[in-house]
Amino acid sequence: MKAVAAIVSVLAAVLAGCGGDSKADQAKTDVCNARADISKQVDTLKGLTISTATLNQVQDGLKAIGDDLTKIKNARGNLSEDRRNEVDDANKNFESQVRTTFSDLGKSTSATDAKTQLQQAFQSLASTYQQTYAKIDCG
Repeated sequence: MKAVAAIVSVLAAVLAGCGGDSKADQAKTDVCNARADISKQVDTLKGLTISTATLNQVQDGLKAIGDDLTKIKNARGNLSEDRRNEVDDANKNFESQVRTTFSDLGKSTSATDAKTQLQQAFQSLASTYQQTYAKIDCG
């Protein structure tokens, strides 16, 4: 009976050790999943044309990016210090560039200018992603 109890006790300890990721591992996974979705949304937005894009597509893409940024911010506290610094730098630079890029959008007086501005904004968003979040190591 004691042997069975000892085996059960050891088995329980082993199973407890195998279960779940650490908070840092889970935070890394959350950041990397959000980063991958930002990349997907940026690629989708970059591929839109004014003649085929709908307002809902643009809003949905931008909302998804905002949600991903929130996920990253929520996970950052559980990251290792080095990774947290990397994420903070990427986040700060990404948000700053996005604000700058989209600040003048919609101030144009002609439809042609607005179309050009929007296409440039999406290209800039893609470039900003490459310079910030794409550099985070998720390997």
